[in-house]
Amino acid sequence: MQLPPKSSARTGSAPVSPYVTASLPEVTALAGLNMRTGRAESGTGLKPDPAEGVDILAVAMTPPPAGSGPEDMDEAADPVPQPRRGAVEAAVRYGADVAARARSAKVTGKAGDILVIEPPREDAGLPGKLIYVGAGDESPAELRRAGAGLARATMGARRVRASVVDGLEPAAQEAFIEGFLLGGYRPPRSGITKAPAPIAEHLELTGLDGSAAARALATARAVWTARDLTNTPAETATPEWIAEQARVIAGRSGLTVRVRGEDELRAEGFGGLLAVGSGSEHPPRLVEAAYLPDGEDLPHVVLVGKGITFDSGGISLKPRDAMMTMKTDMAGAAAVLAVAEAAAVLQLPVRVTAVLALAENAIGAASYRPADVVTTYNGTTVEVGNTDAEGRMVLADALAYAAAELAPDVLVDVATLTGAAALGLGMHHAALFGNAPGLLAGLEAAGESSGDAVWQLPLVAEYGYVLDSDIADVSHIAPVKAKFGAGAIVAALFLEKFTGGVPWAHVDIAGPSRATKDSRELTKGATGFGVRLLLSYLAGLRQAG
Repeated sequence: MQLPPKSSARTGSAPVSPYVTASLPEVTALAGLNMRTGRAESGTGLKPDPAEGVDILAVAMTPPPAGSGPEDMDEAADPVPQPRRGAVEAAVRYGADVAARARSAKVTGKAGDILVIEPPREDAGLPGKLIYVGAGDESPAELRRAGAGLARATMGARRVRASVVDGLEPAAQEAFIEGFLLGGYRPPRSGITKAPAPIAEHLELTGLDGSAAARALATARAVWTARDLTNTPAETATPEWIAEQARVIAGRSGLTVRVRGEDELRAEGFGGLLAVGSGSEHPPRLVEAAYLPDGEDLPHVVLVGKGITFDSGGISLKPRDAMMTMKTDMAGAAAVLAVAEAAAVLQLPVRVTAVLALAENAIGAASYRPADVVTTYNGTTVEVGNTDAEGRMVLADALAYAAAELAPDVLVDVATLTGAAALGLGMHHAALFGNAPGLLAGLEAAGESSGDAVWQLPLVAEYGYVLDSDIADVSHIAPVKAKFGAGAIVAALFLEKFTGGVPWAHVDIAGPSRATKDSRELTKGATGFGVRLLLSYLAGLRQAG
């Protein structure tokens, strides 16, 4: 077996990735079902002809309404889920006592519940499975869970036809499709062993609004892109390789792209990026990918992503166990690149520029050291306290450059920056900081609606003294002996020095950027956190305008 070539950024080459990922399924809108009869207004609806190749039908169920009197006590003790559109008619066709089956399986209709009904042996014309999917209260968050549950229950299927979103508002339909597409994601893999069953090839939904499907597909494709980039091992995903992926993405979506190599970075004064990347055989890159629609007075949002393709800690070496997830330390860069592409696909009336600060924090003869003084893009000198706090060094350059040269109306950085953020907020919320209340409120609202939850933490100016340096303009961490704590806040205070007074927000995704197991619409490994947050925020700007 021939091995893939080892990449060599010094020669300007990047290897073809041996890692293969599945494709998103097709999503098709079918005619809605009659609310009273459950029959399709046109077409075959939930009674597909065998020639149509539908192998799984899915209908929705919800929890029973809360009881209010003694007559409801038995129901409360042994609740039976309530059928939604088409569910009763499907049960009749399959000859199933769904209520009894649900009681036996203790299925109540909560979001993500799955109840599988097999067809009668004597009826070979029915699809091979009828799945009842718990839709909870049918809110967007609950429908994402329902979609993810259905996706996992139908892995490997050819064609799934469902009435789960029939009769719901477009936003609810979008959430269900998004959950299905994200919950069915599998990371790229290589090797000769048989891969796990992929997501279903085709999803058909009765009563589906076409615009909801288009938005969900664009969002899911962006999350898949971010997950794929982040899950790819670091021997493939070097700074040059990711820059090449940015070129590919730009080519297919109409983005403009510029990639700065090592010589340009040195000539233009990107000292932070060069310092962090100095110990690696793969020199750093700075990528700009811009979506620039026609139109006057469109807001310009610049998104800066931390792109450490592998973080060994440098000379301040990490323990082995802490390195095992460090291929994902470029999750912020992956997210902002994917958002720029999705903005173009959705044709949002807002200018979006993604700036990817890409470097590998390795160990070599030229590695930067603790106590070094580095001159960043805007001339600020930084005393290095720990080479494992490298993310803020590359972001310092990228933020300073964006503020000075790209004329942003809004500046947002996304980074797997501090263990302190993950320690304080866990694995489901990103830490949010910033200097502009309106921007922070917009991101909080976007987090609530999108499923990428953020929690605002204070940017405490009084803590800034811990970054004082005797020999440079600023230190990039608090002195170890100070035992100061508040690591996420101190990191944000450092970054603020490079924003040039532009309205700015910092999203620390160290916790939610990866998951240890499948849960809801998240999958084990890279989560693509930040993509849905930023797309929701950009859509909010469009609506506000």
